[in-house]
Amino acid sequence: MKYMMTYDLMESARNTNQWLGATARAFASYPMMSVGANPAMDWLMAWGEVTERTFARMIVKPDWNIPPVTCEKGKDHPVVIETVVERPFGDLIHFTIPGRKPSKRRVLITAPMSGHYATLLRKTVISLLPDCDVYITDWHNARDIPVSEGKFDVEDYTLYLVDFMRELGSDIHVIAVCQPVPLALAATAYLAEEDPKAQPRSLTLIGGPVDPEANHTEVTDFGRSVTMGQLEQTMIQRVGFKYAGVGRMVYPGLLQLASFISMNGETHANAFRDQIIKTAKGEAREHDKHNAFYDEYLAVMDMTAEFYLSTVERVFKNRDIARNDFSVAGRKVDIGKITTVAVKIVEGENDDISAPGQCLAALDLLTNLPDSKKASHVEPGAGHYGIFAGGSWRNNIRPLVLDFIDANSDEPKKQKAANKNAAA
Repeated sequence: MKYMMTYDLMESARNTNQWLGATARAFASYPMMSVGANPAMDWLMAWGEVTERTFARMIVKPDWNIPPVTCEKGKDHPVVIETVVERPFGDLIHFTIPGRKPSKRRVLITAPMSGHYATLLRKTVISLLPDCDVYITDWHNARDIPVSEGKFDVEDYTLYLVDFMRELGSDIHVIAVCQPVPLALAATAYLAEEDPKAQPRSLTLIGGPVDPEANHTEVTDFGRSVTMGQLEQTMIQRVGFKYAGVGRMVYPGLLQLASFISMNGETHANAFRDQIIKTAKGEAREHDKHNAFYDEYLAVMDMTAEFYLSTVERVFKNRDIARNDFSVAGRKVDIGKITTVAVKIVEGENDDISAPGQCLAALDLLTNLPDSKKASHVEPGAGHYGIFAGGSWRNNIRPLVLDFIDANSDEPKKQKAANKNAAA
């Protein structure tokens, strides 16, 4: 499958379905079709509208659409997005709020690079903005990155996080969601040895695969059942001439989306059937629950082949992080070097992506971190999405995370003592 032809074939199929939906909608909207009552035309128009929107949104990066934030004295402040660090494979962006007093809570959200854009965490960002100064990693679509920019694998991802943490300073609190959890842990350990003063105050690790073998899911079972050669032959394709990254080897977002949908195929089929029915009855709305969810869910991005393959091999198969045997740029990263950064684990009881226990394994690796700086929480009844963006996050987890940040906002005692001795 490692050919441009395969990549272009998937894009052609997507484009054709989008065209079929648009054609059906246009045909059913033709004025002559209104001469006589014909329910079939209403159904055809509804099918066309839902189909066209479904396949069109797959190649569009969603906007952040952050609403104004209500701050002191009930005043609304607009949110302005600024790029702090610009890099080929991802940027560090800042949600600034002009006119608001600087917040003492400075938070870096490390967004997943797992097929969706960082905007998947829009609700997480919105929920934190009233109380925090928020930064986030905004990863780029690999199909838009020229081959001349070189490779990008798990080690490069880790070094990006290291650079972003250094840029923001030691008074930052890191919240890692899903895929970047083990790499955020590795980046902090890297800083603990190379640049201790650049370490964050705290790490909140949410639903990530630190040890995939701690509790099996369909994701981990798939990773164990295929060889790296099989993955490379069946999942990797070469970007076509339509995009700036022509020739780059990638794991296509459309292929990843097919995997996502297949995991809950019946649920998605029912959701689209119901949306067509609502559209035919005139009950669907532009920003209803279905559209709000699928506008984000269906918007997918390509990952570099080396990042996808190295993630599967080193995080899932070889369990480099779980065995504390992860290396970056030829240098082993010892997670036991973390001694001052407070770490909180958040898991969902019903998480079928990163099951309970996979993220909790991080605490066992922190052999030199005092128990007073370790915390964990399992949210009852919560699935994967709910622990960072749903009602469970807003009502239960978010307050716990903010309390954890506040409890660990002071400069670590060891560092204070070291600074005092240096001054003497």
